[in-house]
Amino acid sequence: MSGIFGVLRSPRALGVRLRVRGERAQASVELLGALPALLLLGLVLLQLLAVGYSATLAGGAAEAGALALAAGEDARTSARRALPGWSHDQTEIDVAGGRVTVVLRPPSVLAVVSRELAVESAARVGG
Repeated sequence: MSGIFGVLRSPRALGVRLRVRGERAQASVELLGALPALLLLGLVLLQLLAVGYSATLAGGAAEAGALALAAGEDARTSARRALPGWSHDQTEIDVAGGRVTVVLRPPSVLAVVSRELAVESAARVGG
């Protein structure tokens, strides 16, 4: 076998080249083995972001409802208007006395996860 410049390659040099290719294949197999764990980790992180976002939305909606209550308007309607459209089916709003409580289930692929990770926020009017 001749190399680029017509110099014969030693079997040892060929063995090194073959060994490097084998290590690359091993790394590819290891990556495929780790891929499910990486995907699961990504889904868990996205779910945690959804929970945090839902907590922020619930807090804003409770505050909007309490401000409406203080102004003599309908607190439930104001709280619902403060939420994005996708969350309307995922929300429970309770108005009792001067307190507005919003429970929001975050978006999730699994409904049971959404129910278990529901966030609650409340705002009060007056003393």
